[in-house]
Amino acid sequence: MKYITIGGQILASAISLGCMRMAGLEEKRVDEIIDCALGNGINFFDHADIYGGGNSELLFGAYLSRHKGAREKMFIQTKCAIHDGQYDFSKEHIIRSVEGSLSRLGVDYVDFLLLHRPDTLMEPEEVAEAFDSLESSGKVHHFGVSNHNPMQIELLKTAIGQPLVINQLQFSVTEAGMVTSGMNVNMKNMESQMHDGGLLEYSRINKMTIQAWSPFQYGFFGGTFVDNADFPELNAKLAEIGEKYGLSKTGVATAWILRHPANMQLIAGTMNPAHLTDICKAADVTLTRAEWYEIYRAAGHCLP
Repeated sequence: MKYITIGGQILASAISLGCMRMAGLEEKRVDEIIDCALGNGINFFDHADIYGGGNSELLFGAYLSRHKGAREKMFIQTKCAIHDGQYDFSKEHIIRSVEGSLSRLGVDYVDFLLLHRPDTLMEPEEVAEAFDSLESSGKVHHFGVSNHNPMQIELLKTAIGQPLVINQLQFSVTEAGMVTSGMNVNMKNMESQMHDGGLLEYSRINKMTIQAWSPFQYGFFGGTFVDNADFPELNAKLAEIGEKYGLSKTGVATAWILRHPANMQLIAGTMNPAHLTDICKAADVTLTRAEWYEIYRAAGHCLP
């Protein structure tokens, strides 16, 4: 397993198990997927208070209660701010959300707390008060954001004293806007349009780890591009390169993300142990520069 450094000091697996789909699984299957993750070197687990209406955290917490000592092998991350058809960065909601997650997980603290989606009504000072309270009480060790652009992060930083060390963002070979806009600067084609304010470069400059969610999806939960007849050239190229490295198409798509020097962390949301093992295998493969660009072009992206 490849490991990356988050926040300049935390050595985390390049693959994180995303627990959104854990809700509804039977106890045996929960054990199988978490055991598989740990067995493959994954030490980072991603949650949110809204996943499964809180049931994902409950099932994970039940695993921890059955497996004494497992907590010490993990970094646990959760997210808050989405509820009842709104985004809420109020001090009361942030603290209440964390306390709810801690209760469901059965733990005294989470290693990382992310603000799930930007709240345009936020008061940075109020967020700062919540973060200070959570940090001083030992309930949260590190902080970050999700789906935020650079100026939203800068606005938060006017009041927050803690480093924001993570930004979780959608990224895959087909949903590669962070990359495409930077390679089509000053062009008049569609891929020159920058929708994120230069997040890729901002994150590297500010040493914020990008966590890639939906790494095998196209569109906004449109489905997977792997073995999808709508992406014949891409699948042919993934298969070709996969044969060289002994990887599946999904594995090559994983290696493509991890090859980027931004040292992203991939959020794998599968609840299938065999699939997760396949993804983890790719963490030990480094694609060549030529292979990275071949996959990029095969996904339909243009190079000016």
